[in-house]
Amino acid sequence: MSWDDLTQANEETRQAWDENAAFWDERMGEGNDFVEVLTWPPTERMLGLKPGERVLDIACGNGLTSRRMAAMGAEVVAIDFSEEMIVHARRRTTEYGDRLRFEVLDATDEAALLALGVGRFDAALCAMALFDMAEIDPLMRSLRRLLRPGGRFVFSVIHPCFNNAHMVQMAEMEDRGGEVVTVYSVKIKRYMTPSVERGAAIAGQPKAQLYFHRPLSVLLGTGFRAGFVLDALEERSFPPHHPQGRNPLAWGGNFSEIPPVLVARLRPEP
Repeated sequence: MSWDDLTQANEETRQAWDENAAFWDERMGEGNDFVEVLTWPPTERMLGLKPGERVLDIACGNGLTSRRMAAMGAEVVAIDFSEEMIVHARRRTTEYGDRLRFEVLDATDEAALLALGVGRFDAALCAMALFDMAEIDPLMRSLRRLLRPGGRFVFSVIHPCFNNAHMVQMAEMEDRGGEVVTVYSVKIKRYMTPSVERGAAIAGQPKAQLYFHRPLSVLLGTGFRAGFVLDALEERSFPPHHPQGRNPLAWGGNFSEIPPVLVARLRPEP
């Protein structure tokens, strides 16, 4: 698919997540190892939420991060363009009714985003979803206006350098002075040029979704053009002792020196 077919790509992505919603909700639940070990600890630190602060949760999926922020006392508006995902998010949410609201809203629709309220939010979060969006410029421009002075935008993504659609995970046997060892690595075939590829977030999901690869210069540059500055960044990998599971080539302790996830914070430039 051409990088220029953004409307078509956005609609294909929406349809894929509607079709995958029940499968995703069942597998993801309230979090997995990627959430508990890699993305949520730095996200929680970078957000630094205080009770009563108002947060926008962008591409909230089944609402697992929305509920975590509401449990911290925040007032949360959670959006996703997949109606089926919002169905599951509402079904799972049995608490926080007074401070957690879910809406069907497309994060590539600048007008719809701004209708949420200019200057309304203390913080915004987009957890592992920017690479699912056909466009991120409308979101960045909108957030610059939606956030109050001193606000912050925290996002997590699959690491564009090491965990993109053009990556191959490898295991090689190596003789080190008479001792045969297995060395785990990744091979990157493409990085600099933005691209669109189909893939599966979880093996066995009903429908492949589109991955929108952006190198760091494009990903962060979009925020810089919108008037943000970067003031926090963490590259996250599993520790060496993390259980590997049955697949030695899955992300786990075997790849402790290679970060599959990046978490960052942007703030409006003064």
